[in-house]
Amino acid sequence: MICASSHSERGPPVRTWGKNKYRAKPEIVDGVRFASKREAKRYRELKLLEAGGFITELELQPRFKLGADDAPILIRSAGYPNGRRAVYLADFRYRHEGETVIEDVKGIDTPLSRLKRAVVEAQYRVQIALI
Repeated sequence: MICASSHSERGPPVRTWGKNKYRAKPEIVDGVRFASKREAKRYRELKLLEAGGFITELELQPRFKLGADDAPILIRSAGYPNGRRAVYLADFRYRHEGETVIEDVKGIDTPLSRLKRAVVEAQYRVQIALI
């Protein structure tokens, strides 16, 4: 069994793979794994809206590459000494009445998610709706 955290004498608990740190319960719908029941519920709602013709072009997990001054934002780590491209992964993108709508389903809106969302909104001149 995998633990949510392990204690050591050298410091605070370290998170290991297993449980979600925000206690979200993953759910599979139409063969797609969603990070939370809330996200899966929103997907089912959007599928109904698409079937009814109220929205079109439903896309799951659209990626937005992050950059500044026409240069990519790179995240450096031991595995990527030259850096890997920072991206923002939204939950849904679709068209409604001729407009593109981008949604992110959040149980807890962390400072990091607010920062990344602000960068995407400024860089791509879009607005991301929180659900």
